[in-house]
Formats: sequence, structure tokens, C-alpha cells
Amino acid sequence: MAKDGSEVTRATGGRRAPAGAAVLREEKTEAIRAAVFEELAAVGFARMSIEGIAKRAGVGKTAVYRRWRSKLHLVLDVVSAVAAEGLPSPDTGSLRGDIRMLLEVAARALRHPMAAQIIPDLLAEAARSPEIAEALRTALLDSQQGVAAAMVARAVERGELRPGVDARLALDLMTGPLYWRLLVVRDELPKGYLDELALAVASALEA
Repeated sequence: MAKDGSEVTRATGGRRAPAGAAVLREEKTEAIRAAVFEELAAVGFARMSIEGIAKRAGVGKTAVYRRWRSKLHLVLDVVSAVAAEGLPSPDTGSLRGDIRMLLEVAARALRHPMAAQIIPDLLAEAARSPEIAEALRTALLDSQQGVAAAMVARAVERGELRPGVDARLALDLMTGPLYWRLLVVRDELPKGYLDELALAVASALEA
């Protein structure tokens, strides 16, 4: 088996890599990505280091630098990968049901201890880094905007909403209260809160 110093990339789609090319073993790549989340939650972006990530991932620094040239590019790659996964697009047959399901998924994600540490920290860094700001825009807005637009379009087709309802407004109404409660105030959601919020958002969009 090739040693770490002569890893070879599998990004060739299964084709034999050219002689002398380095192979980037997928298990190491995934270990590094997981370590990034843990380091961000533990120390924040400003104090995060390639050394700390490598140690947490159980690899050498060279294994990290073979894949990303800096911690900024590493974080941008991880954030972009999360954005690509996006939110599921609920289709329950009713606007209120779709909103309720989306709220449940979003609340579960925001309750995660890592999310509670990482998202506010990266938003603060975004004020100083246009690259991080753009990556977060993709992760936190653009990917979710498509989900909200699809929900609104289906509600219009069912006759629940009038044409022309702003999907961006719908997304603000759905996710804003959750972000405020879970990441700013850091308060638990009362029993029945998601049901009440789903009803309030649906009523506001239908008005």
C-alpha cells in the first residue's frame, strides 16, 4: 500500500492515475472534513489551525495541504459541500404541512451542538472575509431559497396561495424565528412551538 507521502487521487473516476501522481485516499479526506467541523466548534475559525485539524483527523499536515492550500479554502470546501446537500423539499400535500416539516428539519439542524457554535462564528468571520461571506450565502440562502420557491409554487398550484407570493419572504418567515430562538437567544423551543409557527407562517402567506 502506498505511504502517505505517495497517495494518489481517485478523482480520475476509476481510471489508473498517471505515474508519479499522488492518490488522495477518500477516507483521509472525509476524516479531515469531519475534523474541520470539530475544530470549528471547539476553537472557532480564528484560532483553528491546519496542525489542529491534522491532529484531530489523525493525519499529517502534508495530507491536509495536498488537498487544500489553506484553512480558508478547507472551510470553504466543507461549507460548500454542506450547501450542496441542501434541505429536503417537503411535499406533504398542504402548505402548512410543508412548512411544518421544513421547520422540523431546520430546528433539528440548528439544535446540533456543532451548528450552535459554528454558524455564529462563521457569520462573524464573514464580515471580514468576502470569500466566507459568499460561501455562507450559498449554504444558508441560495440552497434553501430553491426549497422555499418549490413549496410556494406547489401551494399556488393547489390554490392555497395567490400567484406572486415572494418565496424569499416565505423563507425569512420560516427560518428567522428559529435562528433567533436557537442561535441568538439560545432558548429551548416550547412544546407545540413548531406547530404554532407553521400555522402563523402559513396564515401570513395566505393573507
